[in-house]
This record gives sequence, structure tokens and C-alpha cells, in this order.
Amino acid sequence: MAGSSAGASSSKGMAAQPHVLVVDDCSVSRKFNELIFKKYECKVTTVESGSKALEFLGLVDDNPSSGNDNQIPKVDMVCTDYSMPPGITGYELLKKIKASTTMKDLPVVIVSAETDPAQKSEYVINCHL
Repeated sequence: MAGSSAGASSSKGMAAQPHVLVVDDCSVSRKFNELIFKKYECKVTTVESGSKALEFLGLVDDNPSSGNDNQIPKVDMVCTDYSMPPGITGYELLKKIKASTTMKDLPVVIVSAETDPAQKSEYVINCHL
């Protein structure tokens, strides 16, 4: 694999890798999404909960991204699971990101692999830009 990635990184020149934050409570889903984004040469950070995502983004309730902007990593997109019990769901994470002054324009993709038989195991993707 090292041989195939060497040409790709040298051909990129000065273009920066897009940074995607993947949020999912299921380790298999996190790894799957990480591999997909890395295939397209994205930098990927993974976290297992909505609260960890808020911490990573600097949007914790006590300090909503006020003066620490240079310590917050630049993220180009968030890909989050819709349902993450217990705690903050993907939809609640989306609402907190859109309510912030510094990250309201950040694209958020909400993904769910619903296993409830009533939902017929549909794979639902909802994009909110």
C-alpha cells in the first residue's frame, strides 16, 4: 500500500486534504466511514459520541468556541450517526453546530443504518448543508 499512496501524495502538491470528523457509537461504522473518506484522500478523525464531537469542535456548553479558535482543529465536514444512545444524537449535534457562531456553515451529513424491522433496515442519508 505504501507504493500506491506515495504517488498520490506527491501529485497533490500544495492542496490540503479535506478534514472529516466521523461520529458514530458503533466501531464498525466508524471504521467503515473512515476507510471510505480515506480512499478519497481525506484526513479523518473519529469519535464515538456526540459529546466527544462537541469537545473536538470546541463547542462544549461551558466555552462555545469563544477565544480558543487557534486550538480547534479545522474540520471541513462532519459525518454523524443519527442515533447514538445514550447522550447527544446526530440531530442534536447538528443543531448545536448550526447554533454556533463559528461553525454554523460547516456541512453536516447525518447517516443511519437502521436495524429496526419496522424500518425495513433502510440505509438513510440526510444531508444538511
